[in-house]
Amino acid sequence: MALSSSPLPPKLLTTTQSPSSPSTPKLLPSHSPLTSFSFPTKPTTTHTIHFHTLSSTSASDKWRAKVSFFPAFLSKGKDAKTLKEELLDAIASLDRGADATPEDQQTVDQIARKLEAVNPTKEPLKSDLLNGKWELIYTTSKSILQTQRPKFLRSRVNYQAINADTLRAQNMESWPTFNQVTADLTPLNARKVAVKFDYFKIAGLIPVKAPGRARGELEITYLDEEIRVSRGDKGNLFILKMVDPSYRVPV
Repeated sequence: MALSSSPLPPKLLTTTQSPSSPSTPKLLPSHSPLTSFSFPTKPTTTHTIHFHTLSSTSASDKWRAKVSFFPAFLSKGKDAKTLKEELLDAIASLDRGADATPEDQQTVDQIARKLEAVNPTKEPLKSDLLNGKWELIYTTSKSILQTQRPKFLRSRVNYQAINADTLRAQNMESWPTFNQVTADLTPLNARKVAVKFDYFKIAGLIPVKAPGRARGELEITYLDEEIRVSRGDKGNLFILKMVDPSYRVPV
């Protein structure tokens, strides 16, 4: 669930064929089919059969070597720095996601998943890198983007703060609304929390108790000192950059 600050509540076989044709040669039982043929007559036939069997196996081995080598070579992944640059380039012109087309969203999601696969922080809820104030630079959440409003009534900048030591979170909108919401966090594992909103602050001043249904889940899927990627229980993607690691959420 998005940590939304809106007053409303915010996924070879290697086969060795036995020459079983109805010819004169007769196969005797053995453990090694390439070395234990016994041919009472016509020894020249024996050499011919051995030659073709070994040649066929050799060609097959070479083919298998080529098939197994190239995919391993081509599948070498990109590092986190390169992927972060690609991700930031992909979202730069999308107005935090408000101008994103479905194709844009798919492209961003694909890059984000590659970045998540090289996440250096396996247990983000135990990391100090999580603590502080983050600026939202991209999301697929329409409620946070406020796309139903005219642009001049939308929050210009959105922030999210998390303190893992106190298990508190806060969302903040900027001009013209200045709305805020705070929440309690309950760890579900080392990277996922249940979110229960407690108070909204209309215009940053008027406290309003959040309804009981204002809750959800948030998973931190990538975390370093600069970038955080999270996913909500409604399937929304959130990409944030660190702006103030010293910020403390009100208790």
